[in-house]
Amino acid sequence: MTPPSTRTKLQRLFAVVFPVLITQVAMYLMTFFDIVMTGQYDTIHLAGVSVGSSFWMPIFTGLSGILVGLTPVIAQALGANDREAIRPTVQQGLYISVGLASVVFLLLFTLIPSVLNEMALEEDVRRIANDYLIGMSIGLFPLFAYSVFRSFFDALGATKMSMFIVLIAAPINIVLNAMLIYGLFGLPELGGVGAGYASGLTYWISLLIALVIAHRSSLFRPFALFQSWVAPNVRDMGTLLAIVSSHQIALNFTSFLYMMPLSISIGVTILVGQAVGAKKWDEAKSYSALAIGVALVCSILSIIGLLTFREQIASIYTKDVELARLAATFFLFAAVFQLSDAVMAPIQGALRGYKDVNATFIMAIISFWVVGLPAGWLLATKTTLGPYGYWVGLIIGLATGAITLAFRLRYVQRRVQSTDPVQQ
Repeated sequence: MTPPSTRTKLQRLFAVVFPVLITQVAMYLMTFFDIVMTGQYDTIHLAGVSVGSSFWMPIFTGLSGILVGLTPVIAQALGANDREAIRPTVQQGLYISVGLASVVFLLLFTLIPSVLNEMALEEDVRRIANDYLIGMSIGLFPLFAYSVFRSFFDALGATKMSMFIVLIAAPINIVLNAMLIYGLFGLPELGGVGAGYASGLTYWISLLIALVIAHRSSLFRPFALFQSWVAPNVRDMGTLLAIVSSHQIALNFTSFLYMMPLSISIGVTILVGQAVGAKKWDEAKSYSALAIGVALVCSILSIIGLLTFREQIASIYTKDVELARLAATFFLFAAVFQLSDAVMAPIQGALRGYKDVNATFIMAIISFWVVGLPAGWLLATKTTLGPYGYWVGLIIGLATGAITLAFRLRYVQRRVQSTDPVQQ
């Protein structure tokens, strides 16, 4: 077949990325409204929710992201026309989701209280943070399981399904927030703690919707996900985790501005995965390059917007003038690392499409933990930068990661093409 034109590839990229972007934004808005609505309720409750969120976000973007990493596995199976491999992959992913959720659930209830007690927090803030996490924890199992179904939907190119689900869930979460934070309709007035329970309940609603779609939709019914269940296989799950567990080790930002490069990253994983599965090496390289270019353009636009409206954005989160001023200053540093994000995120997505994660894992560890974090600590404690030093360290780590991953992508592209007998 004649290879598609660059214009066609761009159209395909945007067709996949746009629903992913809407999904990411809507998911971000759930946390955004948790903080904003709690901030309007009470400053102490805002502090408690902020502390609780700082513990929750690594779970949300990290461990649940492991399961989103099923996307390239399923995408490659689809590209290779190996449809029979998709059902057991999804089922093993669900087993993994139960196991991960169980471990995290136990850790939240055994370790978090001790960690909070060691932090220099007011007693009310500590209590609210702990209770907020308890509320969120009721949604651990559905959150992890939903990540598996989202990977399945997205890998088939049906990113609009994930968008549809989250567009339903987001307003439900806002309504539940209002009911439980402010005590509407006779419900108890829980303040910031209510935001945690609202999110936990919303995760259950999202999973139920996903189950209905996967079972009843004519697009997904042929895969028979809920039939002929395979038994949990430790070896298969270990292999699956080895493939997908490390792609989220690099820091994922929860800021609104990261939604576009993250969405492009997810989109290019799908397109590269399908192209690699079909052994269309030139298409895979082309999608990678297009994704980086689009992310760079979007990053420049986001930087301009952030620098122009940083004070207005900061004022949305708090009525405290001094706190808003400090936040606006930090936004200057956030603008700088947008460029590194714009390169790093789509490259990570492309590498996931090639199922190349082991070296990426090592590079991410080195970039953030060996380079970025020590540099941030030194600059924060040994110079006059103070807390701004951690932002500079983050920028250094991101830049290091972007450069090393770019070389890795080029190496992987050459390697897979050279091992294809058709190309020799």
